[in-house]
Amino acid sequence: MKHDMVVALTESFEAHAQETEGHIEFWLARDLQHLLGYTKWDNFLNVVSKAKTACEVSDHEILDHFADVSKMVDIGSGTQRDIDDIMLTRYACYLIAQNGDPRKPAIAFAQTYFAVQTRKAELIEQRLLESERVAARHKLTATEKELSSVIFQQTGSDRDFGLIRSQGDQALFGKSTRAMKAQWRVPDRRPLADFAPTIILKAKDFATEITIHNTRTHQWSSQEAISEEHISSNSAVRKALLQRGIRPESLPPAEDVKKVERRLVSEERKSLKNPDGLTTEGTDD
Repeated sequence: MKHDMVVALTESFEAHAQETEGHIEFWLARDLQHLLGYTKWDNFLNVVSKAKTACEVSDHEILDHFADVSKMVDIGSGTQRDIDDIMLTRYACYLIAQNGDPRKPAIAFAQTYFAVQTRKAELIEQRLLESERVAARHKLTATEKELSSVIFQQTGSDRDFGLIRSQGDQALFGKSTRAMKAQWRVPDRRPLADFAPTIILKAKDFATEITIHNTRTHQWSSQEAISEEHISSNSAVRKALLQRGIRPESLPPAEDVKKVERRLVSEERKSLKNPDGLTTEGTDD
């Protein structure tokens, strides 16, 4: 496919992209019909029907990607009539293109265009989730440092901080820190939290924040009192998680957060060097 045609098709597809109030990108089926070169609506609906079947087979909710709508169109002499249309997500457009005739340049282009766009969205979503986890890990580190400081301020020593934290783990997981590290195969010298999923990082952080608040409020000055509070805080958080069907000790470990952070930093550096997000590898002159 010639470069000029690719540019023209890209501009056409992007010009017809719209957004809902919730910033969900969509295309209207009647616009896509013409973009893909279908002259008859009924013929295009046959392809849409196949795409819906593919959507269902892929365990996606059809209504999440194909929403029936109607709109008014001009029919001449200043009059209008209501016609049926369908709001299509990027994924729906991809499925429609996949069920079209790839010998048609517009459909061949659409198959690649929506595949790439869908993949971009998946990568963005994954990166946001990874960034959220890294941020949660940093937040927990800061909160635990604050607890250590509070313990020192009110007891005169923070030597028992490690023990208090371990007792919190026992209350949260129903297992010792050592047992959880063995279960998640965490290296001996690495913190358990570096391999915890985001929900657990936030749970530990919340329990620690409660301990800090109550320790300050009640002005506890003994390791025993602070330890009891931390156990109680983690037990309360565990109870809340169990009520929502989340069993902390049954969750699988997450990827080493240090590796995730290094990958995010590397990707950020690459994006700064190449702001368009494009690579010249494998391209023709």
